[in-house]
Amino acid sequence: MNDRKATEQKDGIEMEFDLDEPPHKVWRAISIPEFRENWLPKDALADPEPATITPGEEVRYSLRDNAPPFLESSVTFTIVPNATGGTRLRIIHELTDARLDRMAKAAANSNIPPVMLAA
Repeated sequence: MNDRKATEQKDGIEMEFDLDEPPHKVWRAISIPEFRENWLPKDALADPEPATITPGEEVRYSLRDNAPPFLESSVTFTIVPNATGGTRLRIIHELTDARLDRMAKAAANSNIPPVMLAA
């Protein structure tokens, strides 16, 4: 496996890996529940069924964690053949929990002193 790129985005992270295995083997590992369980347990999933699927190319799962910052999120796996006969695996993990939008509006270090209103 060759770590190709990791990019942090506003609401998630995107990673790309070049794997030695052919696309059909990688597809099995990310799409068949018995194989996926080895590295992505069903307890981490909001729903054991994929949210979206394009057979042989892309699968998206909804995740649910019990603690911030990843309360609800989605992870998308995209595979394409690479030049060496292996697979380029792209993983996009995005935050989708609406509660995080409300929390992000008030920064903890805003340097604004608390003000009380006079009656």
